[in-house]
Amino acid sequence: MKTWNKKRITKSEIEELQKRYGIDPITASILVRRNITEGKDLLFYLENDLRFQHSPFLFANMEDAVDRILQALEEKEKVLIFGDRDVDGITSTTVLYQELKRMGIDVTYRLPIGDDAYGLTNQIIDEFAANFGSLIITVDCGIANIQEAKHCEELGIDLIITDHHEAQDELPQPAIILDPKTSDSGYPFKGISGCAVAYKLVSALRFSRSELYKQEICLMNIEPMKDSYKIQCLKTKNLVPVTKLEETIIPGLISISQTRLPRFLQGQQIYIWDKDTTQKLLKGAFGSNVEFNFYDIRNDVCRLIPSVKDTSLLRIKDMSRIAKYGNHPSTEIGGFYNIFVSFMQANLKSIFPDYQKNEDEDLQLVALAALADIMPMENENRIFIKHALNLFNSKSNSTRKGLRELFALMNMFGKTIDSTKLGWDVVPALNAAGRLGRADVAAQLFLSEDGIEREKVAKEILELNSQRKSLTQEAMNYTSIQAENSLEQYNNKMCVVIDQRINRGVNGLLAGKLSSQYNVPAVSICFLGDQCIGSIRAKRGVNVQPVLKQFDIFTAWGGHEAAAGFTFNKKDLPEFESKLKKICMQLELEQCQDSDTINVDAEIPESYMNANLFSVIDRLEPYGNKNDPLVLMCSGMTVCDGTCFTGSKEKPHLRLLLQSGQTKWPAMFWNEGERLNRDFSIGDKVDILFQLQRNFFNGVEKPQLILQDIRKSVM
Repeated sequence: MKTWNKKRITKSEIEELQKRYGIDPITASILVRRNITEGKDLLFYLENDLRFQHSPFLFANMEDAVDRILQALEEKEKVLIFGDRDVDGITSTTVLYQELKRMGIDVTYRLPIGDDAYGLTNQIIDEFAANFGSLIITVDCGIANIQEAKHCEELGIDLIITDHHEAQDELPQPAIILDPKTSDSGYPFKGISGCAVAYKLVSALRFSRSELYKQEICLMNIEPMKDSYKIQCLKTKNLVPVTKLEETIIPGLISISQTRLPRFLQGQQIYIWDKDTTQKLLKGAFGSNVEFNFYDIRNDVCRLIPSVKDTSLLRIKDMSRIAKYGNHPSTEIGGFYNIFVSFMQANLKSIFPDYQKNEDEDLQLVALAALADIMPMENENRIFIKHALNLFNSKSNSTRKGLRELFALMNMFGKTIDSTKLGWDVVPALNAAGRLGRADVAAQLFLSEDGIEREKVAKEILELNSQRKSLTQEAMNYTSIQAENSLEQYNNKMCVVIDQRINRGVNGLLAGKLSSQYNVPAVSICFLGDQCIGSIRAKRGVNVQPVLKQFDIFTAWGGHEAAAGFTFNKKDLPEFESKLKKICMQLELEQCQDSDTINVDAEIPESYMNANLFSVIDRLEPYGNKNDPLVLMCSGMTVCDGTCFTGSKEKPHLRLLLQSGQTKWPAMFWNEGERLNRDFSIGDKVDILFQLQRNFFNGVEKPQLILQDIRKSVM
């Protein structure tokens, strides 16, 4: 019998979130139970605007990367983009390649195909050098290419590395590195995909088309106090705050030369809001002999953002949506900065008509990459994916070329597309191409200008996905005995399979399935010539990076905390197995979670049990890593009808019709058909735990409950 765990929370906790953020009580209770109560976290659950993503110029090396690419444009250099073979690498390559082509750069791209090795190699560098190339940009790879970076230097080739994998102790040098996981990256969120890093570079390149690129602009505001004036200045560069200054001036007691203002403002472009009011207040602070050279930006802003016309900064600070998520009181200079950034971004889109279209196309790929690489569904990843979902669900021509043809073949148009559908249906299909050595096919899907060709490629991708499914299942079948036996050999801390029949393309998938089946970290090893190719997947709190760092036999390795790959010589296989067994003697696994306990996110009153409940479900999209689908509870529902049916594995399922108030709900209870007329019967009142889904049947989309558990109501 399963335990239902509904975490106790207080009414005041719910009401506090309701009042401050204007959300309904159900959403508030869910967020409280999930410990999402800090403004900096709530921002990404409650807001959709791209304004809330992080600036690309927070990367410490972003200007260097942009300047080097602009130099390549000016000098008409040959540029090579090198990416990984998976969805993240293919989408990263597409996003950067398309932008460099639009800029007029002589750019080519290359992805590993067939049995090509992972990552940049000296052979690829040599071939590029022979073609008089001078700049290589890696996407979704490169952070482990120490020797290859040195080889680039030897040949006079510059290297920009955009990656998101874990950085090792030594970094590639010389190279311009954009990787949020390096200690000095400067970027505030480590959990973005490789495609998101490439998108950040592209965003910075687009910004470099404006006159604001690398320009320092100082925002200045003066506020009257009781017996003094407060002057606040905020210096920005590329729309990012650099430094700030605050001075309190008591008229007649201090001259401007005795303040820090002259030095701080020297050589700056100074923007203010409302020239007449500012001049009057400055005169009150310093007298009529002091003049400031500034520009009143208010009228410019009002042309693009009419809602702030005739509005003071005092009012604007209270209007700011981003300010309410801060952990300190909003300020006038903070409101000025927020409206300044919003204006500049809107201005860019008005100057460059293709800006929004290109950004929309990029973000659809960024969303797929985040889901494919199982990035955490938090922070700006949520903004990226929500934006893409809005595009997918608005109308078919909002979907970018390539995805449009794939979605059509998968019969997705006309249905609501959510993160689960993307992650379970679309991502595996796209990943299949790279796994089976055809990453070039997936890139062709996104880059081809010929609609007929894209449709042909989409069909090929779906065929490759069918092959991938067959290869994975075959590998599970012929490694099952070895997998079971390996547990004892590895101290019941790891599952290990080694087999020459394993297709390299499903190595990682096999490790992932074994990890899920046995609830321990898993390793899958196949062979390519005299090389062993390995994949490892984490489980129960294990970070695979420290595990792999203990081996000195690897010829290449890298990845994330939860998933990684490695290569070593076949002759070293006995040493690998021996050392891994020793590691497993010391390996610490988290205690297994109680599979009989179900955590409940919220209890839904009868008045909420209608189709409008989807507004709560959809608001907390996307679901995935670190944001599991909601499990809701409803009490006292009536069982109106129930039938059992047998699935492919011959375990009976249960189809029910449940009623709450005036609404009847179709419900599915997988693998639990025997519970009808044993634990409850037709006509009974029951309490249920469920997930809410949309079921598309005969051209009509209807709500459906997916039951997690059911029990008779206690009257």
